[in-house]
Formats: sequence, C-alpha cells, structure tokens
Amino acid sequence: MSTIHLLLVDDEERFLETTKKLLDKRDIETATATNGFDALKIMEERRIDVVVLDVKMPGLDGVEVLRKMRQKYPLVEVVMLTGHASVESAVEGLKLGAFDYVMKPCAIEDMLAKIKDAFDKKQSAEEKIRKAKVERIISHPMAVFEKDEG
Repeated sequence: MSTIHLLLVDDEERFLETTKKLLDKRDIETATATNGFDALKIMEERRIDVVVLDVKMPGLDGVEVLRKMRQKYPLVEVVMLTGHASVESAVEGLKLGAFDYVMKPCAIEDMLAKIKDAFDKKQSAEEKIRKAKVERIISHPMAVFEKDEG
C-alpha cells in the first residue's frame, strides 16, 4: 500500500502531538497545523492525500477551511473532526464534500479506518482520471500535445 500523506488540523496542540505519534507509528506520514491558515499553507507546500480537520477553531473555522480546500484541491479527501456540540457543522461539511466525520474523542483505530477509506477513495478518483487521459490519447494521439486540464 502507498504511504498516506495526512494533514491533521486542530487547535489543541496536545491532541495534535499525541495523534501524530500514534499515526506515525502506523506508517501514516503526518503533518500538523494548529489553524486553518497554516493548514492551507501546508497544502500548497507538500503533497497531502487526506486531511483530518477540526470543525471548531479560532479564526478560520473548519467549514471555511474545507470550502477553500475544495476549491483548490478537489481530490483531497477531508474527514471532519467534531465534538458533540458541533455535529451540525460536521454535517454542513459533508454537504460541502467532506468524506466523513469522526466524533472527538475517538479511538485511533476508528480515525485510522476513516483515513484509509478516504485515501482509497482519493486513489480511485486519481486512477479514473489517469485512465480517462490514456483513453483520450489512444483515441486522439494528437491529444498528447494539447494542454492538460487536470
């Protein structure tokens, strides 16, 4: 299996540190951000497959970060991280295209299962795009010289 490049976004630093250690032990390459602005900056700088994104954060909240990620990185899958009080925000995130959500606190195995499912979905979408490009080139060989739109 390919390495999953994960971005974990939460304003609680202790949660970030602990969760990153647990995910790193499971061969998940994990970057962390304590706010939405840093998360978007990291997305520009490195490859990210899946984002675990806290709904409630000061400044740019998780739903707004999700909106921005969806516009710029449509294939990146996002798992919303929510407490009981913000389930409505997680549901809003699902409507905006989040893959799923997990309730905080959650068992690391539950989070890991969602991360792996989200990664599988992203890989499947990327594979469909690759196949479509190959089929286009086979049916129209001159398409190799056309500007790629994806």
